[in-house]
Amino acid sequence: MTKDEIKEKVLSLLASVAPEADMKGIRPDVNFRDQIDIDSMDYLNFVIALDDEFQAHIPETDYTKFTTLDACVKMLESRLAVQNNTSAGRERE
Repeated sequence: MTKDEIKEKVLSLLASVAPEADMKGIRPDVNFRDQIDIDSMDYLNFVIALDDEFQAHIPETDYTKFTTLDACVKMLESRLAVQNNTSAGRERE
């Protein structure tokens, strides 16, 4: 999955918890909560949706690392890479 594909999915999931927000105006390096009106429950639902959509196995201790678009893409990209490497290793066995 490319960075752009990850970014699109992240924005789609964010839009599902904040449908009134303009996703085209999201600045990638600014905290979501500073840009759009989401409360802590919306944010929790967003991170859970990321975990479900990407099968990222995000531990609760890492929830605070998904606060910007750039951070989400970076974290998900690294988690997907680890998953792909693990899967590839299992296939070789």
